[in-house]
Amino acid sequence: MKLKLLYSIILLSCFTCFKSQAQKGWINLFNGKDLKDWTVKIAKHDLNDNYGNTFRVEDGLMKVRYDGYTDFDQQYGHIYYKKPFSSYLIKITYRFVGEQAKGGEGWALRNSGVMLHCQAPETILKDQDFPISIEGQILGGDGEHDRHTSNVCTPGTQIDFQGKLFTQHCLDSKSKTYHGDQWVTAEFLVLGDSVIKHIINKEVVLEYTKPQIGGGSVSNYDPKVKTDGKPLTSGYISLQSESHPIEFKTVKLFDLQPYVKSKAKLDKILEKILNE
Repeated sequence: MKLKLLYSIILLSCFTCFKSQAQKGWINLFNGKDLKDWTVKIAKHDLNDNYGNTFRVEDGLMKVRYDGYTDFDQQYGHIYYKKPFSSYLIKITYRFVGEQAKGGEGWALRNSGVMLHCQAPETILKDQDFPISIEGQILGGDGEHDRHTSNVCTPGTQIDFQGKLFTQHCLDSKSKTYHGDQWVTAEFLVLGDSVIKHIINKEVVLEYTKPQIGGGSVSNYDPKVKTDGKPLTSGYISLQSESHPIEFKTVKLFDLQPYVKSKAKLDKILEKILNE
């Protein structure tokens, strides 16, 4: 009886330690106060030129705004976290607000993205439109039509989907449509160059494998950076500015790299953090 009690205490202690470890493992990429850990790169502008105060922090939110623009003019922007990651779960809470900037493309209505495995911001040329990356595309509903969110797009990259090389630019998820200005939480599970899963409300809405450099849909890049066929094992994370105002309330990441060598440990930590 005493041995059973001791065994139960040990199991409970291990579970509590693991739960605490999971809770402590989250990194708030956005601190709710400023952009000191982020680098801005906007097409047609130099690195760290936050043209028109596009990216800003107000009321504890990271906001993307265009009141400093006379015309959007394909000035696609991205804001990059300060360091790269390889295996991780990133969670963002976002909402689209207001009206699209003058001159924004029709397809960019309520359109933004979380760019995964990005090239380093300092390697992006002045007139380059998008970083070479895998885009977790986020879309807001237009009030009428179905518009899935948490899709994937591939600027300068390619993926395998259902065992085959996917060469088109974008692939829809199976998520529902989120109309209006409601907050939406999206998660992206990235395990090096093996598998990427897009998750909305605890449901995997899209899954693909083998991200690699290749394909088109990116312009004015440095050819030395675009090594077609190279597996994307790691990279930077960036949030996108594509002409529609958007706000980010949560941007946090759990670094899974310490767990990837043990499938049992990885499965256990994922079970904890995905069910929080």
